Amino acid sequence: MRQHIRIIFIFSCFLFAFVMSNAQEHQSRPNIIFILADDLGMGDISCFNKSGKIKTPNINKISENGILFTDAHSSASVCTPTRYSILTGRYNWRSRLKEGVLVQYDKPLMEKARTNIASMLKTKGYQTAAIGKWHLGWNWTTTDARPPVDNKNENNIDYSVKVTGGPTSIGFDYFFGMDAPNYPPYTYIENETIKGTPTVFYASQAYADCRPGTGVDGWNLEHIIPDLQQESLKFISKASSSGKPFFLYLPITAPHTPIAPKKSFVGSSGLNIYADFVKQVDDFVGSIQQSLKDHHLTENTILVFTSDNGCSPEADFKFLKNLDHDPNNGYRGHKADIFEGGHRVPLLVQWPKKIKQARTVSQTVSLNDFMATFASIVGYNLKDNEAEDSYNLLPVLLNPNYNHTIREASVHHSINGSFAIRKGDWKLIFAAGSGGWSFPTPGKAEEGLPAIQLYNLRKDPTEKDNCYNQFPLIVQELTTLMKKYIQEGRSTPGTAQKNDGEYPWRQLNILK
Repeated sequence: MRQHIRIIFIFSCFLFAFVMSNAQEHQSRPNIIFILADDLGMGDISCFNKSGKIKTPNINKISENGILFTDAHSSASVCTPTRYSILTGRYNWRSRLKEGVLVQYDKPLMEKARTNIASMLKTKGYQTAAIGKWHLGWNWTTTDARPPVDNKNENNIDYSVKVTGGPTSIGFDYFFGMDAPNYPPYTYIENETIKGTPTVFYASQAYADCRPGTGVDGWNLEHIIPDLQQESLKFISKASSSGKPFFLYLPITAPHTPIAPKKSFVGSSGLNIYADFVKQVDDFVGSIQQSLKDHHLTENTILVFTSDNGCSPEADFKFLKNLDHDPNNGYRGHKADIFEGGHRVPLLVQWPKKIKQARTVSQTVSLNDFMATFASIVGYNLKDNEAEDSYNLLPVLLNPNYNHTIREASVHHSINGSFAIRKGDWKLIFAAGSGGWSFPTPGKAEEGLPAIQLYNLRKDPTEKDNCYNQFPLIVQELTTLMKKYIQEGRSTPGTAQKNDGEYPWRQLNILK
């Protein structure tokens, strides 16, 4: 009997030690909150634009406690492709989406078999949640086996059936949000369930860029950001009591259209309704910071704040510039473009436990890089078919004196599928114009212009002097590197991979 008790005691000690070891390991791993604003320009954040007229004190606090990146880029200058690249660490144009964005009721772009940040972190014991704008497609069920139709005369979508292929299908434990705030159905989705029954057809709303379609009765666009904010705070509170680290992906819907700030923020900027919406984004960030503080999580939480692309013309550039505010901080172009204003984005990172002093980093980084960075932090060994275009930023985050170049080069992509490649000071654009919405737009406006553009961004950050004919060796070097990145299916070292689907190489005639 005594021997039996002794065995039980020894086993209990081992079990307790094992549980405590696991608990300590979980607790030592940082929580991660990734806030992705939508269509927010660098110049809209006052720590990037000292002369800007929008004050963002809460976002600024991240720079005061962490790192401000002045040369950070989204992989594309529009929504869907950037989101794909952030989560997978793979350039968006390697997927089936070669230009543009997904539209309402499109099929999922994220493959279940492809490792992404959420599925990777789950293998390391993380709780994972996505709250906000998904915009990466779903599987919609219809009542007649035809493709989805949602208009005034016909609606064949079966809202009683779960929608699969979204966040909870590829690694997230929880989702609350919508496909996009300007796409039907105008209602929320929680995990795979449509909230409410969309029965009202909204032909138009009092905001720009809303597609006609069905939604729930009483849908109010001004409630979206407050609702996402409330759900985010609820998740942090619940996750903080579990003893496990968490990853919260927060792709908020502002200040993208529909520009619909809460009434209490209207007029708060003293500029226009877009600037008021930016103020509400800053308030959202402040509530996340306060929640972390309230739950004693600030010290060991990585807080990332960025945007999916440059500012949209819907902000009303002319009006704001007349008031001495430039949303894109002096860079040429805007959302959708291959120019810097399309894809150079604000990026701020804090991690008080490891980043001990505020500083500015000027080397070129990409939002793709967080996949490899988070993998390194949690000790996940990336395989050759994972995060093919993601570089590990951890040395930059941890070492204030680190001065080695992390990325060999970066590829940029516009709404119409135009490419640019950036290496050091040099940027080569494989298009005659903007590849997007600013002049010269693709087509007639490009007639008579050179087929390529080369800029030295150190000397010419506003991309005014196309010097392609002065530096043929630079053009040749960057063209060869771009060709290599395409053909090898990756831009990081490793075994060559395959791109998905055939690419219409009309803007990039280098494979012939």
